[in-house]
Amino acid sequence: MNLVINFSERKLIEQVVSQDRLAQKQLFEKFSPKMLSICRQYIKDVHDAEDMMLHAFMKVFQNINQYKNEGSFEGWIRKIMIRECLSFLRAKKQLIFIEDTHQKDLADYSVKQDASYDYQKLIDALPKGCKYVFVLSVIEGYKHQEIAELLEISVGTSKSQLAYAKKLLKQQIELIR
Repeated sequence: MNLVINFSERKLIEQVVSQDRLAQKQLFEKFSPKMLSICRQYIKDVHDAEDMMLHAFMKVFQNINQYKNEGSFEGWIRKIMIRECLSFLRAKKQLIFIEDTHQKDLADYSVKQDASYDYQKLIDALPKGCKYVFVLSVIEGYKHQEIAELLEISVGTSKSQLAYAKKLLKQQIELIR
């Protein structure tokens, strides 16, 4: 079964490389739900996240011939999505990092409690800089060195932002219980 999926994905990629529009549509339909979810991790506004996902898919289609059938194709697309989201945030000047966590009131980042809340609301409520580090580290699995390069920050800043995000999330979860 896994060989069939791998073969069909490889065939689909070959068709997309040859600019087959139907294959492009199939590839988009296969990966867009998960990729929108990834964009949404970085961009709070759903419309902006959708726009960024579409922009990133254009890059996928333009650069698909650079994929060498090594590693996960989904992982390759995911990297493009993340880089495009970070570029978008950088252009909007939304990559902000809190250097002195003692000066910030943690209540500024609290989430209103309601019975139907989900963890995405907690993540969205984090200060932007530590939110991006948290998502890259905990959700995407990047190492601090990789995060530092992607966000153009020091490894130390990456580590402190992750610790701060975890502290805030822990406090918010304790408020909910």
